[in-house]
Amino acid sequence: MKAISGKQFCKLLERQGWELKRIQGSYHIYTHPAYSSILTVPVHGNQDLKKGTLGQLLKNAGLSELDY
Repeated sequence: MKAISGKQFCKLLERQGWELKRIQGSYHIYTHPAYSSILTVPVHGNQDLKKGTLGQLLKNAGLSELDY
């Protein structure tokens, strides 16, 4: 799994139809009209997301490693 920053992941989500609802500190909260789930993405500058965090976010967003 290649590394990706929180900012890059947010751009990926927005291309997939996710909408930024609010920002609370350094966490961006996204919703999608077709899903009932909420995604919370940690955005700490250009720091890469940890492997486990990235894997869980991809799973919850219905995306795969091939999408980015």
